[in-house]
Amino acid sequence: MPSAAIRHPVFARFYGRLSAGMERGGVSEHRHKLLAGLSGSVLEAGAGNGLNFGHYPAAVTAVLAVEPEPYLRALAEQSAHRATTDITVTGGVAEHLPARDQQFDAVVATLMLCSVSDPALALREIHRVLRSGGELRFMEHVAAESAGLRRVQRIADATCWPACFGGCHASRDPVAAIAMAGFRIRELEKYRLPDTRFPWPTAPHACGIAVRA
Repeated sequence: MPSAAIRHPVFARFYGRLSAGMERGGVSEHRHKLLAGLSGSVLEAGAGNGLNFGHYPAAVTAVLAVEPEPYLRALAEQSAHRATTDITVTGGVAEHLPARDQQFDAVVATLMLCSVSDPALALREIHRVLRSGGELRFMEHVAAESAGLRRVQRIADATCWPACFGGCHASRDPVAAIAMAGFRIRELEKYRLPDTRFPWPTAPHACGIAVRA
């Protein structure tokens, strides 16, 4: 069983500060759009410092937010206290979610499949805890469509990028992994963030809704 705690103390503190600028740079708008229309019980896998919490609509009755990194989890607990939604923050990893089979109406995964140790196992767990017909709302950076940027992503992953950025792997293809895990992708939007000409490895993004088949 994977450890329920994954420590990236330097990156966690860096991300805690950097994320505010990222939200102002457009991430917050994508979060709000992604979570619109959710209802019922929700599990959030890899909640980070709780940046989704303020975007849950009133129809969401409860959220179980799972975060393995202790520093980010402490920040998430503070965010949960400020939220209007009933949110419980707990430790745990996406590869072994602390939930029963088909317990939740929806699962939210944002910017976390890049850093889990086993994306296929994490997605099997997400599939397991979702009720039949339940939704996976996802927002992830993705493998580039151009050969040149894919090469940049592979080079980044072969260097110190994962160690410096909390285990992040720039070249992963989470959309394909979601489809292979038994989900039907119902909605998909692709975009770049930041939208610049500089070949930033994690600029290609996708967000969407996948349904548990």
